[in-house]
Amino acid sequence: MRKRVISLLLVLNIVSIFALEKVDIVLDWTPNTNHTGIYAAKEMGYFKEEGIEADILQPANGTSTQLIATGRADFGVTYQEAVTFARLEGLPIVSLGAIIQHNTSGFASLKEKGIKSPADFKGKNYGGWGSPVEEATLKELIEQDGGRIKDINILTTGSMDFFKSSENDVDFAWVFEGWTNIEAKLQGKKLNYIRLRDYSEDLDYYTPIFASSEKLIKTNPELVKKVMRAVKKGYEYSVKNPEKAGELLLKEVPELDRNLVIESQKYLASKYTDDAPYWGHQKLEVWERYQKWLYKNNLIDGTTDMKKAFTNKFLKN
Repeated sequence: MRKRVISLLLVLNIVSIFALEKVDIVLDWTPNTNHTGIYAAKEMGYFKEEGIEADILQPANGTSTQLIATGRADFGVTYQEAVTFARLEGLPIVSLGAIIQHNTSGFASLKEKGIKSPADFKGKNYGGWGSPVEEATLKELIEQDGGRIKDINILTTGSMDFFKSSENDVDFAWVFEGWTNIEAKLQGKKLNYIRLRDYSEDLDYYTPIFASSEKLIKTNPELVKKVMRAVKKGYEYSVKNPEKAGELLLKEVPELDRNLVIESQKYLASKYTDDAPYWGHQKLEVWERYQKWLYKNNLIDGTTDMKKAFTNKFLKN
């Protein structure tokens, strides 16, 4: 009997040693190549190496920013803009790493629409989400070319597919280079593309980012360190092995278009780290510069300490 008890205790001890700590990671949108490093970390066993069981989720009730800030998700993907707004509202969310170093978004249109510069926005229909930030961004670009925001017809189309909406009332939309532009190429469609950061340094902000809450960082910094170590390895793997990383994403999300994923992954491989000293690195000047732009455009009523909005400490080896 005593031997059985001892054996049972040994088994329980072994189980407890190897038990994985569960964490929820919420995405900002449906799975895509911005998220590949997270899926790679899961498929390559990087989370398990750190004693972590990661559950990757899509946001259901509320945005990823709200879910992270309120502790309903441990970690997740969001945007610099959303973190700035959240912190001004007293939501304690913190960016732990920039997934992509520079803003790879801009305004795209089918070539036949004839939109080659912001001046060509005049009289055209823009399809978007109805966000004040969109209007301010459009205003910034068109005014540089001598136009006025009232010259643009702004339509709220939500998440409608770019190509479907372009066949109807929409002339141009805000897209990510690493997805829509790649998709156009694969479909044999030619686009005119206006990259935001080519027109304004203020618009070269971090999008997307990987974040958590102040509470989790304070109460369990060791967990944050482990998760970030795994995520960083996942993105570093994606940089060095874009096609293999793309296959890992497809393994987890097989409904995605394979050709689009692989080509998008090849494009993003050089964008994840770009000119930064290491993956995820963030600069205070980028955070402060964009906050000033938001304030200048009356999108926020005040400012907050951007030093508290992000940290690089969990990325350093």
